[in-house]
Amino acid sequence: MISHPSRHCTVELQALPSRIGQVRRIVSAQLRYWHLDPLIDRAALGVTELLTNVHQHAQPDKTCTVEIELLLDRLMVSVRDHDPRLPVVEDIDAVAPLATCGRGLAMVAAVSDSWGVRPDGESGKVVWFTLPTTASARAAARPLRRAVLEKPAHRFADLGPRVDLRRPEHAPARSAVAG
Repeated sequence: MISHPSRHCTVELQALPSRIGQVRRIVSAQLRYWHLDPLIDRAALGVTELLTNVHQHAQPDKTCTVEIELLLDRLMVSVRDHDPRLPVVEDIDAVAPLATCGRGLAMVAAVSDSWGVRPDGESGKVVWFTLPTTASARAAARPLRRAVLEKPAHRFADLGPRVDLRRPEHAPARSAVAG
């Protein structure tokens, strides 16, 4: 279920990998609608990390609710699940360099203004983070986005080994996953 009044958006879902990308796109579209484009990357990263935690750790089910709310001077993003166990925050220095998990909440903390977790009744919790929406915060985020766009474009030939298009059966396999 999706609801989105003028200052509030709620999405209920099963935290499965295929749904996480959909929610990220919904959050991005809602922030564009609210003219908060500079917050899209950080909000999408944060919600992805929180949903991944639900997928990996929540018991007994993966049902959750993502809520984004536009407050006076900040955006509040929260994920509510049905597992009462509170997350354990790993010391980022103790996580092995090649580990594939253990950094999610540290990344949420790094990209957000504030974050936290609170119990939600007897059988659940809410993990949340905030991003500033003030004019100065939006202006501060703009140069970073411009810097990315101003990088020189690479020609296809500069991106790796050449592929002989006349013989596609010998072309190296490549994959791209959208979302």
